Amino acid sequence: MDFVAGAIGGVCGVAVGYPLDTVKVKIQTEPRYRGIWHCVWDTYRRERVWGFYRGLSLPVCTVSLVSSVSFGTYRHCLARICRFRYGSPDAKPAKTDITLSGFASGLVRVFLTSPTEVAKVRLQTQTQTQRQQRRPSASWPSAAPPLCPAPPAGSGPKYRGPLHCLATVAREEGLRGLYKGSSALLLRDGHSFATYFLSYTILCEQLTPAGHSQPDVLGVLVAGGCAGVLAWAVATPMDVIKSRLQADGQGQRRYRGLLHCVVTSVREEGPRVLFKGLTLNCCRAFPVNMVVFVAYEAALRLIRGLTA
Repeated sequence: MDFVAGAIGGVCGVAVGYPLDTVKVKIQTEPRYRGIWHCVWDTYRRERVWGFYRGLSLPVCTVSLVSSVSFGTYRHCLARICRFRYGSPDAKPAKTDITLSGFASGLVRVFLTSPTEVAKVRLQTQTQTQRQQRRPSASWPSAAPPLCPAPPAGSGPKYRGPLHCLATVAREEGLRGLYKGSSALLLRDGHSFATYFLSYTILCEQLTPAGHSQPDVLGVLVAGGCAGVLAWAVATPMDVIKSRLQADGQGQRRYRGLLHCVVTSVREEGPRVLFKGLTLNCCRAFPVNMVVFVAYEAALRLIRGLTA
């Protein structure tokens, strides 16, 4: 039931948050953007609305599987831990149990999400860098050269879509190319999903009315939104590094690995670079995870009602 409900929640969440995710990736990988609205304006001016949805098809196709695995792994690990420690999978878990289960959920999803993240980041970043070389902005000139050089001016886009992007990366960079940035992704998702499920559980307990076992819809909305914000606050530094490592490879490579990327980024742009996109991540996380958890809880209750 948790696998199915997680899949439904994930699809609803990606439909809400993808445009802001595109802006977040561009801000993290392109030093020329001075802020959120600069990036939004520039993306819309160059690519119109479609520019915010580049690379969407692959996440939509895969997010149900990834979200299903995330929620299903979390519940499965939690039940196993409770059975081992307390003798029953239905026993009330301790905060440590929830944290460990959330951490395991984050680690497992990396093996599924890394190739799709690579394709998503490459597609989100290729168009504006290519057009930047063809036609520099008159209103907002570039403050720095792009991190991910595009194909030579006059040529078409290197990647024609998500599947073509995956095939091209695999052919040119091998299997390692599809898992570029996976070390940063492991560090990002492990800690963030531990925070995600722990904060959601604590907030649900606080927002549950007296005499009830679960919060109402408003409580789920608030708990889900706040859990998403806290998770992204933890995840953003490694998310920046992950995006840079995955975007690196569309031209001359700049980074030799995770540590080199961290050191180079901080040296060139200061420590604040690790928090690029933090505001946008938090603004995006609240409505997205409101939708994810409400859809998840609603689907779970519906499935339980149908199978009862």
